[in-house]
Amino acid sequence: MNRVAITGIGCISPLGQDTRAMGLSLSRGDCAIGPLTLTPTDNLIVKIGAEVSGFEPSAHFESRLLSQLDRTVQLGMVAAREAVVSSGLDFRGAQGKRTATIIGCGVGGMNTLDEGFHKLYADGGRRLPPITIPKLMINAVTSHVAMDQGIKGPSFTVASACASANHAIGTAFGMVRDGTVEAALTGGAESVFTYGTLKGWEAMRILAPDTCRPFSRDRKGLVLGEGAGIVVLENFERARARGARIFGEMLGCGMSSDAGDIIFPSVDGAVAAILSCLEKSGLVPEEVDYINAHGTGTTINDLTETRAIRAVFGAHADKLAVSSTKSVHGHSMGAAGAVELIATLLAMQGGFIPPTANFLGSDPECDLDYVPNTARPGQIEVALSNSFAFGGLNAVIAFRRSTDGIL
Repeated sequence: MNRVAITGIGCISPLGQDTRAMGLSLSRGDCAIGPLTLTPTDNLIVKIGAEVSGFEPSAHFESRLLSQLDRTVQLGMVAAREAVVSSGLDFRGAQGKRTATIIGCGVGGMNTLDEGFHKLYADGGRRLPPITIPKLMINAVTSHVAMDQGIKGPSFTVASACASANHAIGTAFGMVRDGTVEAALTGGAESVFTYGTLKGWEAMRILAPDTCRPFSRDRKGLVLGEGAGIVVLENFERARARGARIFGEMLGCGMSSDAGDIIFPSVDGAVAAILSCLEKSGLVPEEVDYINAHGTGTTINDLTETRAIRAVFGAHADKLAVSSTKSVHGHSMGAAGAVELIATLLAMQGGFIPPTANFLGSDPECDLDYVPNTARPGQIEVALSNSFAFGGLNAVIAFRRSTDGIL
């Protein structure tokens, strides 16, 4: 089996429109949660979110192409372009045939869907643009990224709600590790700030009205976000031979299904995914320094994840740093795992541990070190990133710091 290097990273998130801006914001503990501006809020109960503010699509795309791209796809393509540039690879020749594009997306082009429904039902329209279906389909981001980069190898979308990105990254990792491809462009993209989508989330009664406080007392729920994170995975020895900058090494991925409830998470399912990840990565629990938690800020999820970490790590759980960066960039759904992987890689290179922001004090049943409120100086050598999705679909990835990837 091949070792797998991370040789390119690209991210556009509420914390910044590239990885450098995101790393600076993260190290300062900036919180990007604020009033919604992308959709009218007059008839919404919850009026906050974590938006990619100041994003100008016309700065990245010609008008002819832009008319074909939902916001989710726009974000994914921008992140992919940064990742490819940082990798130093060119996929337009023979390399593109030996490269995969595997991107996670939870729901697809909701902006396009919402606009189309409004035109039909509210405005009384009788026709929609012919590009509507290709624009809203859930695989649109993968297709456009592959076309944009000239990648002709295996390309597909992974959809598993909040675990989509981690499932995509884990699948891409496996293909590079076993030699199916030499490289992969992988990660996740999502944008869900439409009136219809927000009303659906409101109906679940799990959105916080104030801010996101994972693992904290008085937490009131999750805060939706948007964004995209894309990484380039590559055969490690090949990357080293070409003198590539290596941001980290992927070690393994563990996956499981709760096979229980469509909404409520299972401790057993989370434990199974974490244990599988450790085993497939060749790690013992004591080697892990940090966990980027799923940490949504909902009462049940945070409690379940805390119990799962304690069950797996035992006494070592008290030595782990555990934080949820969703507290600063929101929950970007199908993109979450990829954004959080990149956040952790940036922290590894920057010598700090990301904080869990907005922390008011410990919940007695959430009793780990959550790095409250302020980034902490410290070196992360080995990290896990957890994603536990609706439907009981779990994916945990493990990765190691590299000394070659200073930004």
